Amino acid sequence: MGCCTSSQKKGAAAGDRRKEPAEKPSQIAPAASPSPTPSPSAEMSRLEASQGAVRTKLISSPGLHTNRLSFTYEELNAATLGFPRDHFLGEGGFGKVYKGVLDGNEVAIKILNPNGLQGNREFCTEVMVLSRMHHPNLVKLVGFCTDDDQRLLVYEYMPLGSLETHIFDLPPNKKPLDWNTRINILAGAAQGLKHLHVNCNPPIINRDVKCANILLGEEYHPKLADFGLAKLGPTGDDTHVSTRVMGTPGYCAPEYLESGQLTIKSDVYSFGVVILEVITGRKALDQSRIKAERSLAEWATPLINRRDFAMLADPALGNQYNMTSLYQVLSVARMCLNTTASQRPQITDVAAALAHISKSRRTRRPAHQQSAAQVHQPGEDI
Repeated sequence: MGCCTSSQKKGAAAGDRRKEPAEKPSQIAPAASPSPTPSPSAEMSRLEASQGAVRTKLISSPGLHTNRLSFTYEELNAATLGFPRDHFLGEGGFGKVYKGVLDGNEVAIKILNPNGLQGNREFCTEVMVLSRMHHPNLVKLVGFCTDDDQRLLVYEYMPLGSLETHIFDLPPNKKPLDWNTRINILAGAAQGLKHLHVNCNPPIINRDVKCANILLGEEYHPKLADFGLAKLGPTGDDTHVSTRVMGTPGYCAPEYLESGQLTIKSDVYSFGVVILEVITGRKALDQSRIKAERSLAEWATPLINRRDFAMLADPALGNQYNMTSLYQVLSVARMCLNTTASQRPQITDVAAALAHISKSRRTRRPAHQQSAAQVHQPGEDI
């Protein structure tokens, strides 16, 4: 996995509803003739080789008083007091996550499913990706364990859990996120994705951008998490990489679903869906809705094109949002969701637009007193 230039989970397990196990991150097979599935022994040999390199890369995270990556199973078992039910944080596609304490600091410990090659592949990918990256909007890897057949990953603890738990199916006693917080979260998450696409060489394609994989720290600071499906982007004259289709239904770009051709613009499409989820309070794919409204992207795009912005605002906001910034954010989402990959913006432009919206939002008249015609001014498009 390529290196990144340095810049300056209640942690929920992320990455459910995946279609297929992740491939080896350092090998890209043509779609027409995919590489044969490696044997478990071959995969483990590769994993063991990668661990030696990873162990030489010490991560020193602010607030975490440990700079070593490798832990024994006994240490992690003690950190969680034996992985009891009351320390359980959540479960994702490849393992369960528990809260623990290491060196006096709270951590989230993921135990990968020991059955089969899937866990080994995700383990290898996450260690290689996260051990090489440092960014305020990417979850920090504290360490890992490879004792015998055990595969565990240790992350910094994100006390507010995943973004999806603050957007969907809120219990009556849970206050919905306000407008400013939602915009700040989107702006921060875009910065994390920008780091993967721009500061890494070759770029890293996340392949699983979704609300469940955006974790929230104190004051709702967002960080991208779960890199088990990450893939190296194209290099040289190549425009894409070809691979088996993976990811979560509702978030995948149409060209990726149809051809298996993956580019950084595939992540941009997924991020456009995330924007819609955060703004509308609707899920990317919701089978409980009528057919015309099951796909969030397909339902929302015509409304955006008609500038029917108020129809798209989450009812939980109660009209407590700024209509101008609503229009601007939805304009960004619309561009991200372009069905032609080449016409989608770069994540750099998306991050810049969201940062501008986040910084320039001002209290104007309440949303119900503003019309779309008043909001839409010439030259105001993002």
